[in-house]
Amino acid sequence: MTTTTEQSGVYDHASIEQRWQRRWIDEATFAAKDDLTLPKYYVLDMFPYPSGAGLHVGHPLSYTATDMVARYKRHRGFNVLHPMGWDAFGLPAEQYAVQTGVHPAITTKTNIGTFRRQLQSLGFSYEWGREVNTTDPEYFKWTQWIFLRLYERGLAYQAEIAVNWCPALGTVLANEEVVDGVSERGGHPVVRRPMRQWMLKITAYADRLLEGLDDLDWPESIKTLQRNWIGRSTGAEADFAVDIDIAASELPEGTPTNPDGKPVLRVFTTRPDTMFGATYMVIAPEHPLFDALLTDGQRDAAIAYREEAARKSDLERTELSKDKTGVPTGSYAINPANGERIPIWIADYVMIGYGTGAIMAVPGQDERDWEFAKAFDLPIVRTVQPPEDFDGEAFTGDGPAINSAFLDGLGVQDAKAKMTAWLEEQGSGAPAVHTKLRDWLFARQRYWGEPFPIFHHDDGSISTVPESDLPVTLPEVEDFAPSGNGESPLAKIDSWLNTTDPVSGERVKRETNTMPQWAGSCWYYLRYIDPHNSEALVDPELEKYWMPVDLYVGGAEHAVLHLLYARFWHKVLFDAGVISTPEPFARLVSQGMILGEDGEKMSKSRGNVINPDDMIEQFGADAFRLYELFMGPLTATKPWQTAGLSGTNRFIKRWWRLYVDSKGKSRVNDAEPSAAALRSFHVTLDKVGKDLEGMSFNTAIAAMMEHVNVLTKEDAGVPRAFAREMLIMLEPFAPHVAEELNARILGNDEPLGWAAWPAVDESQLVTDTVTVPVQINGKLRATMEVSKTLDAATLEAQARELDNVASQLSGATIRKVIAVPGRIVNFVVAK
Repeated sequence: MTTTTEQSGVYDHASIEQRWQRRWIDEATFAAKDDLTLPKYYVLDMFPYPSGAGLHVGHPLSYTATDMVARYKRHRGFNVLHPMGWDAFGLPAEQYAVQTGVHPAITTKTNIGTFRRQLQSLGFSYEWGREVNTTDPEYFKWTQWIFLRLYERGLAYQAEIAVNWCPALGTVLANEEVVDGVSERGGHPVVRRPMRQWMLKITAYADRLLEGLDDLDWPESIKTLQRNWIGRSTGAEADFAVDIDIAASELPEGTPTNPDGKPVLRVFTTRPDTMFGATYMVIAPEHPLFDALLTDGQRDAAIAYREEAARKSDLERTELSKDKTGVPTGSYAINPANGERIPIWIADYVMIGYGTGAIMAVPGQDERDWEFAKAFDLPIVRTVQPPEDFDGEAFTGDGPAINSAFLDGLGVQDAKAKMTAWLEEQGSGAPAVHTKLRDWLFARQRYWGEPFPIFHHDDGSISTVPESDLPVTLPEVEDFAPSGNGESPLAKIDSWLNTTDPVSGERVKRETNTMPQWAGSCWYYLRYIDPHNSEALVDPELEKYWMPVDLYVGGAEHAVLHLLYARFWHKVLFDAGVISTPEPFARLVSQGMILGEDGEKMSKSRGNVINPDDMIEQFGADAFRLYELFMGPLTATKPWQTAGLSGTNRFIKRWWRLYVDSKGKSRVNDAEPSAAALRSFHVTLDKVGKDLEGMSFNTAIAAMMEHVNVLTKEDAGVPRAFAREMLIMLEPFAPHVAEELNARILGNDEPLGWAAWPAVDESQLVTDTVTVPVQINGKLRATMEVSKTLDAATLEAQARELDNVASQLSGATIRKVIAVPGRIVNFVVAK
């Protein structure tokens, strides 16, 4: 039933949008088809975390873009999968629980309700029947199942490693979650401490993760970030014998030794050609030989330095511009190239997780080593001859080797090869490939996360929970606070912690760490394909049909971690025969950021957050959708201007008025469309289709605005010849008003969502006219549409008659007229 305002012809966005949103949900209008013979298109949004604050106006940018693509692809005959769900485990809900006692599940459910309502209020064509939630036991059952596959393949293991420990949050943080020595969330102090952690061996896939990037339709900037993060380097490992008197039995386990039984510092270098210039060595404060290398005179200073380094983040330690710090160990190593004793230092810019945790320092050829050498008055020996005009410090370019014995005179590449071969002959080294990529720290000391399907036995051995007993669920607890000793709150729940292994019958303890938030988001795109399958992660036939994801849209802030982790898990599942594709995401697009009206990033602390609920209430969802994508290119950063919504709202009302008069009657007419109207429609249809394919939404909207101008000037409503086709063209952008006009004015009961995209009449795209600019003294004063074959004299005559031109030429002395048929008219007048 229509309202009184609708019957009077007034465009009432609130009632129209709510009605169509209810119908789409009730009828599951956008559910993917069961026909697997149809061409498919899988369009995916990055998994949102449902925070308590809900959405601000910047968040829907990517969702609006994918929705426009999904709607367009349906019109093009594709079977479209466009799902939505929630990456719902995480610290914020647990911190709230610690502070208030409210269970994270309750907070999460409330937040999801807010997010779902906001997304539905924007008319996004998600298939809500496929909604998933990472905190649902029926979902994380399969996250645990994937972990078992990783464990079985030797890709999940435990290790004692130095981690970023935040006492206030009671958990370990990833390097990316630590900023300036404090936690990114909450600003709490963070220290480095060794802890038992679950690790995933992502390094085993480093080469394949690199190689797989080549064939992906991703932005080159994102590929470069991933390549740099993996950081594959080719070089050599070399052993520097340590000149200390220590029994092999006293060395830390795994310490390499030379044939004489002496401990060695093993280094990896991409520049073995510079080894003759190694004048000192540096180890990380966490190096296993730290204690063994300290002499009595240096012990106190070195231990204090290590404690100071433990309070710094990796980023702080490796910042190139920071002042160089370090302390000597008092011990020496032997340079294998020349037999010289060189001092061993400790410095925090060397990381235990990168390379071997020790470096040979060649200040003549490395800027950071040069700065360190200058700071501590250490020797500098050049091993590559700089050009005569070089007046810098460390020289990192190519040139002939010098001060390098049998390498002298060789270029860098030849010297590298010869030195590597020599090291291998001497038994002091070998060719090697290293990556910056470290194994993935895969544990959190928190309650609100996926439990590990792991049992710990009294003898120290580990066994896995049988698949038939998955999921391992979280116990109900009243105290969510961390233990404070590095263990999760789960360690305090004896009734859950202590259990019986159903295979061996032994009493065992459950793993008390939980998985990080990344876990559930590594594979959610697979569960959307078959979300209700209780017997398998995904049906093989459905997976083979839908994968890979055809379009993945999300922020560039996920360029490395989420995308790298998801690709890693995907390749493991591919190797295990669970899925059919080696890569998950065929095409990736990263949207730009929408700033506040003050030009700053939106945040509660700045007070510049704008709630989309307020904008929808005032201007309507269709106007909001149009404005989000009309502001500029999808990938650009741009400031929000609420006033701009008035413009897109007026555009919708003008479109509405083409179909509906002030009394609510139809303005669709049966007359033949004018040549100008017909051509405008097909030119616009062609432009909009091509722009949707290229995700150039702003120019597509601009073209539709121009088309409305053409029809509005004719003041004859809409020709029935393309009245429905116009609505299909509008539907991806403003679906509510398009559906309302289709049903109410055209009388069609069938929604537009799956209607075929209209065919472009190519003959209408060909024109015998051209737009010619008219200038006065080189400044544009008017344009005119003329025949391409119009001669120069007639072109000039018609230009003189244009109002704006005639008024400015009146009384002026025309010195020259340039009239080029089909190109330009320029009047040069005396000033």
